[in-house]
Amino acid sequence: MMRPHPASLLLLTCLALIGRATAASDPATTVKLTPLADRVRVEIGGKPFTDYVHGDGSSRSYCYPILASDGTPLTRDFPMKETPGEDTDHPWHRSLYFAHSMVGGVDFWNEGTGDAGRSPKDKGHTRVDGTIETTSGAVGVIRTKDNWLAPDGTLICTDERKVSFHANAAGRFIDFEITLKALPDKPLLLGDNKDGTMAIRVAQWMTMPHEVKKVQTGGKGHIVTSTGARDKDAWGKRAPWCDYYAERNGTTYGVAIFDHPKNFRPTWWMARDYGLFAANPFGWHDYEKEFANDPHKGDHLIPAGGSLTLRYRFFFHLGDEKVANVAANYADYAKTK
Repeated sequence: MMRPHPASLLLLTCLALIGRATAASDPATTVKLTPLADRVRVEIGGKPFTDYVHGDGSSRSYCYPILASDGTPLTRDFPMKETPGEDTDHPWHRSLYFAHSMVGGVDFWNEGTGDAGRSPKDKGHTRVDGTIETTSGAVGVIRTKDNWLAPDGTLICTDERKVSFHANAAGRFIDFEITLKALPDKPLLLGDNKDGTMAIRVAQWMTMPHEVKKVQTGGKGHIVTSTGARDKDAWGKRAPWCDYYAERNGTTYGVAIFDHPKNFRPTWWMARDYGLFAANPFGWHDYEKEFANDPHKGDHLIPAGGSLTLRYRFFFHLGDEKVANVAANYADYAKTK
C-alpha cells in the first residue's frame, strides 16, 4: 500500500483547518454581542435576536425580545411594553428568564402579592455583581455573577451563569447554564413549588385557546413533550424536552426547551395554555397528585459552601416538533458536557 507523501498530508491538514475556520466564521450564523448601558444586544448574521437585559431595575435579568430569523417576535411584550390584544396577567413573566419561588425562604419568582398564601411572602430580586463578560463569534457568550437578595438586602445566595447564543440551519438557540451557590456558612433550601424555574412566556398568538375573565382568547398553539403528552395534558409531566408551537400567517414557529440529562433530577413541565412554559425540577408535590400531601417532596438542599448547576437549551425553530426534528436536536444537546 502506498503511503501519502508528507507534503500531501500537510496540504490536506491545511485544507481541513481552513474548512473548519470558514465554517466557524460563517457570516450567516456569526453572533455579535454589543454591551449597552442596561443590556447586551445579541445579533446573529447581522439580524437582531434578543437583548440580555440586566440593569433596568426589574427583579431579575431576562432576554427580550426573542426574534425568529425573519424578525417574528416569539415572546409576549408585556410588561416591557403594552401591545393591543395581549393578556396583562403575571407581570413578572418577563419573556425568557430563570427564577424560582422558594429560595432560602424567599420568593424570587412572583412579585408583589403574587401567589399569596402558597409562596413565601417576601419577594426577592437578583442583581449582577461586577463586570459582565461578553464574547462574540460562532457562539456568543455572556458570563455574569449575580447576587440573590431578600427585600431588606440580605444576601440569600449567589450564582454564576453562562448564557450562550448560536444558530445553524435548524434554527436559533440559547443555552442557559447557571450554578447556584450557597453561602459559606449557611445551607440553601430550594423548595418544592410549582412556580419556576427556567421559563419563557410565549407570544399571544402562540398560546393555546384559553379563557381570561370569562372571555375566550389566545392563539392556535399546541404543546407536546418527548413522551407524547399534548396540550393541557403536558402540564406537570416529566420529559426530557417540551415544545410549544403555533402557526402565524402561513408559517409555523416553535420553541422547545431541553432539560440536560446531567441535571440533578428530571424536570417537570410548567406548560400552561395561556403561554407560560417552564422547566421546573422542584415542584414534585404540586405536579404529582400522589405526593400532594408532602409539600417537601421536591425540596433540594445545597450544603453550606456547596453548589448546584442546572443546564437548559432553548431551540427556536420552524414547523412542528416533527418538521423541526426536535428529538434529533435534543439528542445532540444531550451529548454536550
